[in-house]
Amino acid sequence: MALFAQPISMTIVPPVRKPIHWGQVATGSIALLVLALMVLAVGRNQSVQWSEIPRYMIDPVILGGVALTLELTAGAMVAGIVIGCLIAIMATSQNIVLKAIAVAFVWWFRGVPLIVQIFFWFNIALFVPEIGFGYWSVSVNDIVTPALAGFLALGLHEAANMSEIIRSGLTAVDRGQREAASSLGLRPLQTLRTVVLPQAVRLIIPPTGNQAIGMLKASAIVSVIGMQDLLTQAQAIYARNFLVIELLCVASLWYLGITTIASIGQHYLERKLAPKGRSNSGKLSMGTPARRQ
Repeated sequence: MALFAQPISMTIVPPVRKPIHWGQVATGSIALLVLALMVLAVGRNQSVQWSEIPRYMIDPVILGGVALTLELTAGAMVAGIVIGCLIAIMATSQNIVLKAIAVAFVWWFRGVPLIVQIFFWFNIALFVPEIGFGYWSVSVNDIVTPALAGFLALGLHEAANMSEIIRSGLTAVDRGQREAASSLGLRPLQTLRTVVLPQAVRLIIPPTGNQAIGMLKASAIVSVIGMQDLLTQAQAIYARNFLVIELLCVASLWYLGITTIASIGQHYLERKLAPKGRSNSGKLSMGTPARRQ
């Protein structure tokens, strides 16, 4: 055994310089140049009165359309989630009749274009002119207003989409957990409420947020039946003052602002519902491996 340890030679490794990817630099520079030219061309356009856009952003008529758009989106999403839950439970049940009804519901309301459904509900009085019992009757046109027609079309269309999302989340839970809960004496409804749903909700929330954002943008379709939403109010204003591009920019900015806020809220909700063993990037966080004794 040596009395003195051998000297340790330390070699300083120079830092590795990252190579310059000239192809990426060139494509990035070209993209920035094209973007700058587009912004310059739009900004110098004399046919658009850009100063009118901030004024109409806070116009009371536009704000009323924004409020109605948010109300329609929220109402249709709530109705879609509630009805979608019922349809998803029917689709996963053992009852053949309920399952067939659920399949037919999804087949119809997902297959027919949304704008066709809006026109159908708006003109439902041509099929059912009035409803009544005995001597009492009321015209369907008095009940199915443009607001209700848009709500029914958006809500039922969303219910068909949400039922598939919820059904996929329910079936993603391992069947063995249902059997284990049944062996412990839990009833099917208790198993669904205490075992299946807490796990399925983590799979259901992200696509539900995407559906809500899509619903906000799809609500603009109700302008075809004269509902006083954001786009309809913008169209009504530019029909009087001919500021078409300016009012469309106002509507676009409002839609972008609302969807951006909704996307941020969806992001933080997903992080809160993410499993604790996962990092922010979605990968499992690995600890340091155990040392062998």
